[in-house]
Amino acid sequence: MLEVEGIHTFYGLSHILFGVSLKVNPGEVVCLLGRNGAGKTTTMKSIIGITPPKQGSIRFKGEEIVGMEPYLVTRKGIGYIPDDRRIFADLTVGENLEIAERKTKEGEGWNRKRIYGMFPALENIESRRGGCLSGGEQKMLAIARALMGNPEFILLDEPFEGLAPLLVYALEGQIKKLREAGLTVFIAEQNVRSTLRISDRGYIIDNGQIRYHGSIEELRDNEDVRKRYLLV
Repeated sequence: MLEVEGIHTFYGLSHILFGVSLKVNPGEVVCLLGRNGAGKTTTMKSIIGITPPKQGSIRFKGEEIVGMEPYLVTRKGIGYIPDDRRIFADLTVGENLEIAERKTKEGEGWNRKRIYGMFPALENIESRRGGCLSGGEQKMLAIARALMGNPEFILLDEPFEGLAPLLVYALEGQIKKLREAGLTVFIAEQNVRSTLRISDRGYIIDNGQIRYHGSIEELRDNEDVRKRYLLV
């Protein structure tokens, strides 16, 4: 579904990503693990088009998307949940969902009723403003808002960051539900333990380069790689 080949991305004159290549197949949950500053968020922003690569290829369902504006990439079926959530603080939960809604041609897909079925806690706080939500509630709302655009593919940047252990466990369950609903998920994360529990395959990035790729079982068994690239 997603093929990234040899991308090089810069912030100004600073070279951040060096030949990053990865692949995500339909229906998978794939993770990109790495320390702070390793290049995880830049990879996400390169895919969605916020920070397009200067070299390399990114194909979504076989179509080249490098150079497309982010809103056009979103219309192709990619939802992006940034690490800082970026919900509208002055709007209520319901209004945040309403403003992001994109109806499908078939008339089916994600709507508010289905969203509340997956995230019941949001229905209870529908009239609460985004700025008054807890970190966990904001994270749920950010994911729910992305789903209202009816994507096929979800980019999740640091979904577990700053959450209490109980909320992390709850969010793990919700990400599993996304896969059960037929979505493909790509997660960039530092929380190795939680991410490995919900992923099918994993990549490790360090200093802007992919250092390892394998199944979750292989990654769990390779203590050497985890110590070298993931321990702070």
